[in-house]
Amino acid sequence: MTTELTAEAIFARAFAEHLQVINELKQQQPVLEAIAHKMTQAVLEGNKILWCGNGGSAADAQHLAAEFVGRFRRERKPLPSIALTTDTSILTAIGNDYGYEQVFSRQVLAHCDEGDIVVGISTSGNSANVVGALEAAKECGAFTVAFTGEGGGKMAAAADAVVCVPTRDTARVQEGHILCGHMLCDWVELAWCQHAAAPSGSKAGS
Repeated sequence: MTTELTAEAIFARAFAEHLQVINELKQQQPVLEAIAHKMTQAVLEGNKILWCGNGGSAADAQHLAAEFVGRFRRERKPLPSIALTTDTSILTAIGNDYGYEQVFSRQVLAHCDEGDIVVGISTSGNSANVVGALEAAKECGAFTVAFTGEGGGKMAAAADAVVCVPTRDTARVQEGHILCGHMLCDWVELAWCQHAAAPSGSKAGS
């Protein structure tokens, strides 16, 4: 890591690294499309999307849940999505009584139904509480998604679909995660709006 305080060392380097990572991330478009289809199916069938992560990934979980419940680009009905990172009473009670590794899994078991989507976010892919959430989600019959960094960590084996941002630099991984999340929001929102606007007879089998 550079210790030089210059525009080249900080700004130019960050721009270059970011662009390289995002260009490499394009190779994962097929898995993103598969996740987008699963999320669309879930919301059209009345299911919900749950998100979890720690630290910056907790902020991403809250951000992306908000895009579904509020709106992303278009006016439409709110879509059911919950960040499992926001209720301090639940988080501290579970952490105190059961341990921090269970702060998300117990919420998943409480809220998750068959057909839901559970998205775990971790730059390392090894956050024990996020891995536990994905494992609990599978018990509930949910489709599981992992947003991770290079290599995938333990989450790669715990999720049905894995997006690995191709770097181990935490900042660049987080930037990739929010880009992927925004693309998923855009896809699902547009699909929902198109479905809502279609004549009722054409919606059968959607």
